[in-house]
Amino acid sequence: MEAAISTATTRTDVDALADQLVAAHDNATFITPLSADDPTFDVPAAYEVLAEIERRRCASGWRPVGRKIGFTNRTIWPRYGVYLPMWARVWAHTVHFAPDNRATLSLEGMVQPRIEPEVVFKLAAPVPDTDDAVAILSCVEWMAPGFEIVQSHFPDWKFTAADCTAAFGLHGALVIGAPHAITERNRAAVAAALPLFTLTLRRGETIVDTGRGANVLDSPALALAHLARVLARQPFMPPLAAGEVITTGTITDAWPVLHGQTWTSDYGALAIPGLELTLR
Repeated sequence: MEAAISTATTRTDVDALADQLVAAHDNATFITPLSADDPTFDVPAAYEVLAEIERRRCASGWRPVGRKIGFTNRTIWPRYGVYLPMWARVWAHTVHFAPDNRATLSLEGMVQPRIEPEVVFKLAAPVPDTDDAVAILSCVEWMAPGFEIVQSHFPDWKFTAADCTAAFGLHGALVIGAPHAITERNRAAVAAALPLFTLTLRRGETIVDTGRGANVLDSPALALAHLARVLARQPFMPPLAAGEVITTGTITDAWPVLHGQTWTSDYGALAIPGLELTLR
């Protein structure tokens, strides 16, 4: 993933684009993709804009509690025309915990919302630069089922990687179910199961989609290492730290949602229960 700061983006550009994206988010409105107005707008520039948005949000009292990684599922890259992962912050007010694995969430203020079933981790320590899933999981306190509600302020979900990166990483909300502790005793078994389990996504009683853990950069655990490497090349962004919750990307496609629907997930052989989410 590109991470170097773009030399083509001026301070004035960054501020103007941040103004545009924040207004679209806060007013739940559509905007033209940034890349349509400026074909040179690229992923490094997008992270500059994202950093400015985060600076403003923190200054206004928003509290970051972790990160979301998007477009880790390679099977959906051709569908959206985005061929690399991206990340953005998740916030105290956008993250909701469902300790009994049932939740209700309002879609108010969201634009073209879609649902994504994911594996969520809470970090116990910084993530090492390794592709050894067991070593990565040694830095994880727990894993849990998650539903991320993503949204697009760009009409018809048409955008470039740079557009969706700058636009809050498309993050709307994250619902996290009951945590399953990662311990020395179960770490190797969890590492082995993460690429192999099959997730089933249902709307009501209807199976909408299925996907394997390996869809997510070969394993949700490896998505953590990917993010750690990206952040190591972004000195203007803080590295991963203990206490953060990280949602690793959708295992299936992202599906449009409507008020009144109930969605459930089943994680198959993975040692976590599914979630039930009712939207209002």
